[in-house]
Amino acid sequence: MDKKKLFKLLRCEEGPKLDFKQMIELNMESGKKELAKDICAIANSNGGRGYIVIGVEDKTKKLVGIKSGVNISEEQIQQIITSRCDPPIPISLEILNIDNLTIGVIVIYDGKQKPYQLRENGAFYIRRGSTTDIMRKQELIEAFEENLNLTAETCPIMNSSIKSIDRELVTLYFKNKNIELTSENERFLLQNSSIIFTDINYGIEKCTLGGLLVFSSINSIYLPHNMIRIINKINTKVKDMIIIQGSLLEMLDKAEIAIKDILPNEYPYKGVMEGIKNAVLYRDYTQVDRVIEVVITQSSISVVSPGQLIKKNRNEIPSYARRNMWIYEKLVTMDEKGRFSRSGNGMFRMKKAFKSIGKVLFINSQIQDSVKVIFPGVKAYSKK
Repeated sequence: MDKKKLFKLLRCEEGPKLDFKQMIELNMESGKKELAKDICAIANSNGGRGYIVIGVEDKTKKLVGIKSGVNISEEQIQQIITSRCDPPIPISLEILNIDNLTIGVIVIYDGKQKPYQLRENGAFYIRRGSTTDIMRKQELIEAFEENLNLTAETCPIMNSSIKSIDRELVTLYFKNKNIELTSENERFLLQNSSIIFTDINYGIEKCTLGGLLVFSSINSIYLPHNMIRIINKINTKVKDMIIIQGSLLEMLDKAEIAIKDILPNEYPYKGVMEGIKNAVLYRDYTQVDRVIEVVITQSSISVVSPGQLIKKNRNEIPSYARRNMWIYEKLVTMDEKGRFSRSGNGMFRMKKAFKSIGKVLFINSQIQDSVKVIFPGVKAYSKK
């Protein structure tokens, strides 16, 4: 760290990887806790190397320096982090003298053992802009997936039976991978592709979450929350409520039939199906008490999917971390209708379908922990 690098940091605003502090109180327990919490949050945030600059007013970014007589050492900070963070976070301390002022810069390196937590309360922290907050469940899942090769889809489901796996679906998947499934290689392929899980200590075989979702038509026995519930409030010739379950591709086929039966022939149902497809692909399947819900009224059609999407950045046009990539790979390989291999953004296709009718609203709700897409209702289409 040199003077040029420091002034480059000072030209930046506080954010997930940068924090300015006028002072740190390392002789007080509260100060040690606060520093460990901030370093933990910066280490867990995406974006590479992070910095805490000490001796700078956080609002004005005016250099004030570390007070005379206050000694801050790397050994001291390392001891605080090692004793309070699990696993220990790689950091270094650099001291600069700028215009007779002492400035300290704690460098937080991008370690490969995320997520980090505080030992005292077991909490995992992250930066949201310039503030420190507790990590949400989906953020934790993604951190574990990225750094420990752990995915929710490959976790075994207790009490499940591999007899529930549909061999025709498995054969189709491997056929499209140019792999012939035989009685000799079947167990090996199922295990190594994480469709089933074998407990080597007891020799017990179970289905994984993803294996059931993609390759079982009767997965509702073990995963009753894998459901699309369609509420029909416009067509008296069709049931008021339609429950759809099965393998994921099977559910999409059934949902399309139901949506076409309910809606008028001229309504652009494919836009709604795009919303349902995205819900099936990206919903949070660890939320076992919630289902995908489609509510059809005269004024609107809404598709609600459990689990908010997590922003990867805070730009004007943010991108979102993709959930369920294991499932995506299986569906894009098996879907002979090409619904998952179409180019372009799904939200763009939804808006395009209703371009001449009305707005399509996208609501990513932290409070409700869900994604809702609201389409114009049949009433709006009939006025066209």
